[in-house]
Amino acid sequence: MTETVAIVIVSHSADVARGTADMVHQMVGDEVRVAACGGNADGGLGTDLGRIDAAIRSVYTPKGVAVLVDLGGAETNSEMAIEMLPDDMRPHVVVCTAPIVEGAVMAATEAAGGASLAEVRRTAEEFQA
Repeated sequence: MTETVAIVIVSHSADVARGTADMVHQMVGDEVRVAACGGNADGGLGTDLGRIDAAIRSVYTPKGVAVLVDLGGAETNSEMAIEMLPDDMRPHVVVCTAPIVEGAVMAATEAAGGASLAEVRRTAEEFQA
């Protein structure tokens, strides 16, 4: 398998995160590593910094990781998780401000084609309102 940019989906809802990841897998296949991270530590709505960190690390590749988030708290926690990464990993992980479903599918499609992290991010963010 050729190394591609990986995708992490962070949602306040575990179901939304899993459903989006499932959609990406159905549309792109296994060409792109995808991790879903949703809900808080108690299983309710929210996000969990430790889970986000684990999700990023689980799919990390030096080619990059694009993190797609659903709401402000997910973005804030994702940015904090990136700051906690080792110095050599941090530059290769970005938060994309894009609609989570459309952005994830388009980002994964771009990544599957071998695009750079910057290209994947740009493609995802084209869907901003």
